[in-house]
Amino acid sequence: MTSPAPLQQPLKIGLTGGIGSGKTRVADLLAENGAAVIDTDLIAHQLTAPGGAAIEPLRQAFGDGMIDANGALDRAKMRELVFTNPQAKTQLETLLHPMIGHSVNAEADRVRGLYQVFVVPLLVENGRWRQRVDRICVVDCDEATQVRRVQARSGLDPALIDRIMAAQATRTARLAVADDVILNDGATDPDQLVQRTLAQHQHWLAMAHAPC
Repeated sequence: MTSPAPLQQPLKIGLTGGIGSGKTRVADLLAENGAAVIDTDLIAHQLTAPGGAAIEPLRQAFGDGMIDANGALDRAKMRELVFTNPQAKTQLETLLHPMIGHSVNAEADRVRGLYQVFVVPLLVENGRWRQRVDRICVVDCDEATQVRRVQARSGLDPALIDRIMAAQATRTARLAVADDVILNDGATDPDQLVQRTLAQHQHWLAMAHAPC
């Protein structure tokens, strides 16, 4: 009896961009149009929500003060700690990254869609993703617009925003590794972002269905 042919591996897109660039909106648009979106930030939130798999390891590593009254990670406290204490940042990453990686692998095995999109804020900083995905797409934005959006969205202190951005790859570094770019700068209106995202979606669809 002849064995069935293996399923073709889906096209894999790594989607990244700095804080406030709009990558979540782009990912949502792609999902609405049939892409399978695997968001590492969302997975991290699930792991650190009340009852999440990371809560007890975090409590043991950082103490009860880092867990809020609802049993979730106090993200504001942790953010303040890791952006002022490099050792704590390394400790947090050592704890969380393997758990996130396991969840990403499980999700990638479960979902297919028209193609797969891995949303990874620190994709450029973590060189392993270059080998994992077929293409890297950067949601590109100027720094002044990033700061303005983050302040409007979360009310974070400008000094903290500066520290967060300083810990991320520069705009130049992201663009240097990009195979595809979706511009979402201060001059981009919502309709333009939709049009640019859907145009990129059509391009990836054509690649995903191209003969091997």
